[in-house]
Amino acid sequence: MNRIVSFFTSPSAGGVLLFVAAVVGVLLANSPVESLYHSLLHAKLGPLSVELWINDVAMAVFFLFVGLEVKREMIDGELNTNAKRFLPGIAAFFGLLMPALIYYFIVGYHPEFIHGWGIPTATDIAFAIGIVSLLGSRVPIAMKVFLTTLAVMDDLMAIVIIAFFYTTELHTMYLFAAAVIVLILFYINRMNYTRPVPYLVLGVALWFCVFQSGIHATLAGVTLAAFIPFSGTRDGRQVSPLSDWEHALGNWVTYLIIPVFGFANAGVSFHGFTMDSFAHPVVLGVAVGLVVGKQVGVFGTLFVLVKTKLVEMPAKTNWLQVYGIALCCGIGFTMSLFVSLLAFPPGEAQEMAKVGIFLGSIVAGILGYIVLSLAGRNHQEEASEDDMVRGQNI
Repeated sequence: MNRIVSFFTSPSAGGVLLFVAAVVGVLLANSPVESLYHSLLHAKLGPLSVELWINDVAMAVFFLFVGLEVKREMIDGELNTNAKRFLPGIAAFFGLLMPALIYYFIVGYHPEFIHGWGIPTATDIAFAIGIVSLLGSRVPIAMKVFLTTLAVMDDLMAIVIIAFFYTTELHTMYLFAAAVIVLILFYINRMNYTRPVPYLVLGVALWFCVFQSGIHATLAGVTLAAFIPFSGTRDGRQVSPLSDWEHALGNWVTYLIIPVFGFANAGVSFHGFTMDSFAHPVVLGVAVGLVVGKQVGVFGTLFVLVKTKLVEMPAKTNWLQVYGIALCCGIGFTMSLFVSLLAFPPGEAQEMAKVGIFLGSIVAGILGYIVLSLAGRNHQEEASEDDMVRGQNI
């Protein structure tokens, strides 16, 4: 029992559950019950299919949670000053730019696949932090903080990409209604209203209007998060609504929404898949973008900034550890899968994108773990030798 409690309270739990759920989805999609698996996802549950409940409703809650995390970090966390935002922000930007460019150069001769350039740009927080957590003290605190803040900035940029580049036709009436709701949210936030019910009601109304407008409905979650008060008073006592919402949603997102999303969207059928399929431009573009683009963008940015003395090297960190963290940024599972659903309609391109995501994320994760493990071992040995030298000097 203690082991079960220990697992579910560990930072790696979310990543492990997501991995297991994704594996189960792949196995079912390639088993005799494949038709049952897909029928379940397309079955109607009230006004929406199960798939839409997961991808448009549950993921809106996920994006609400991400938005709350970003706001907390901006106000009272690792992103609360411009100086703190500079390094992870610029690393996240180039960690986004390089995969997109690599994808474009690989897929450029196939214009029907160009729209997938956003797929390899995102980092999966749960997986990346899960791998780093498995290594414990072998990864310096400074690198864990760097990875977390970079992943938060990365998610913020991914949200912007979805809003501006993966929105199709727009319906003006619903956009206007959404704008009115945003103004009401702004007003009650300025009035420092802290009770959750008005925000919940307005959030549901906002989701409906955004869903009908042509913009992806998950962006309603991020918008709502921006207006949840960080602190205030209620019944004469100090409260933190943002913290309350985070705590209320945290377990639901980690242990239900993300694993269910992985289960529903990782189900790639490998029927007819051959070795030649690995050379498909979308597979190569996504996989190489994640593995090579992320490490070049993140590691290259930090290397240039440190060598030009624009920033200091993170405390108690060596370059091999920085490289390992950059590799882990190539794990793009959840957000990459989500963008692939927006970039391509169901069919070959979407399936190939998922294969590229699996391939790139697995390679990046394994290499990141190996490099960080070796770097941590060398770092501990060097620290032990320094301690021995100090002892001899005393």
